[in-house]
Amino acid sequence: MSEQSDAVISRLERVPIYGFHRKLIAKLGMATFFDSYDNLALSVVLVVILESFHVSLANAGFLAGIAYIGQFVGALLFGYLSEKIGRKKALLTSMFLFGIFSLVAALAWSFQSLVWFRLLEGVGLGGEVPIAGALVNEYMVGKQRGRYVTIYETFFTWGLFLTPLIGYVVLGAFGSLVGWRVLFGIGAIPAVYALIAFKFIPESVRWLTQRGKIDKANRIVDQLETEVTSLGIELPDPELKVNVQSLHTRFLELFSKDYRRRTALCWIQWFMCYFIMYGYTVWLPSLYEKVGHLSTGKSLLLTTVTGLINLVESYVIAYLLDRVGRKPIFIIGFVVVVIGGVLGFVELNFLHASGWVALFIAAILMLLGSGASSVGVYTYTPELYPTRMRGWGTSTASSLCRIASFIAPTLVGWILGKGMGVGTVFLMFALAGLIGAIAIATLGIETKGRALEEIAQ
Repeated sequence: MSEQSDAVISRLERVPIYGFHRKLIAKLGMATFFDSYDNLALSVVLVVILESFHVSLANAGFLAGIAYIGQFVGALLFGYLSEKIGRKKALLTSMFLFGIFSLVAALAWSFQSLVWFRLLEGVGLGGEVPIAGALVNEYMVGKQRGRYVTIYETFFTWGLFLTPLIGYVVLGAFGSLVGWRVLFGIGAIPAVYALIAFKFIPESVRWLTQRGKIDKANRIVDQLETEVTSLGIELPDPELKVNVQSLHTRFLELFSKDYRRRTALCWIQWFMCYFIMYGYTVWLPSLYEKVGHLSTGKSLLLTTVTGLINLVESYVIAYLLDRVGRKPIFIIGFVVVVIGGVLGFVELNFLHASGWVALFIAAILMLLGSGASSVGVYTYTPELYPTRMRGWGTSTASSLCRIASFIAPTLVGWILGKGMGVGTVFLMFALAGLIGAIAIATLGIETKGRALEEIAQ
């Protein structure tokens, strides 16, 4: 079985990036776009919901974070399912679930009902991105994997960029009381997409070989080779010389001697980068209004500008990841977070800056810094685990980001509610950036240009 698996993966690894891979990125990218959309839609209309349901600022932080509790559960659940029933079935089930509950959330009649619907929606959201990331990784050739997996992940960044703009248009067209419900209703599109996508999204060849389904894996690779040769591309002889071990998934292997260091690295990186990103992103439109004294429309447009800058950064990271390497980019990113956090703290606490400008400058630095990891981590984490535990390892790591994404907005709300000021928030994020930089520097390994099976040895 191992020899057969090795032969299949050796053939897959020699297939260059062509139309199939780009279409796969687009197909999975659509799901990831709406994952980002559903995550950010609440922050876009958070102030409107406060007014609609007469919710206090402290409870707003709880509402913003509750979906991440569901995402924590969903990441573990669908990570487990991705190893048992396959990447494809687990992915599409998670999409259907979060799409349905986005529609139900649009019909919420009270603050309490909205909390429950967002929690259940989060279960579906928790499974989509890490499994899709694992599936994309498992089809990309080692020398170009960093670039193309990161390009796939830019669909998430497109969601961060376009969601405030969509919110601006929807609120302008329907008014605030109806507009936030329409915005949530749009998030139901993935449920329909999941039903259609079952026909054209392939199962992972690597997962099929791991589960002993060699014939199915061979049929997919045969099709890829036929399509490539029909384009006039000559395929080299298979050269990958690794022993693909067809072992059963052991879920506690994450903490074994061979993988516990990598697990610690992944958990710290995911927690810190998303603690920073969601802690600040979820609150940014509200801070522009409450602290920067901007109107709702202007705050959403300014958030869109921030998202555009983050989007451009994603393509820069995609270009550099296979050239510079994973570790240097991640370390530099966390250092930029530290600089942004310290700058914001000094501006507000010592220079007594007021208005939206100080918030904007600090936001740019912290979002650019955390963005280096939040985009690249979907390439890096799946690389660190073998196929038998790649979906599980990626999902459990992403579950730490869900915890961080609940804690951070709630903690920011608590800090602001206690009158400790935005400067304290900046200092907290600077500390998170410092921890992230130290973890990458001391625990990280470089993976650029290497086959997945080689890294897993």
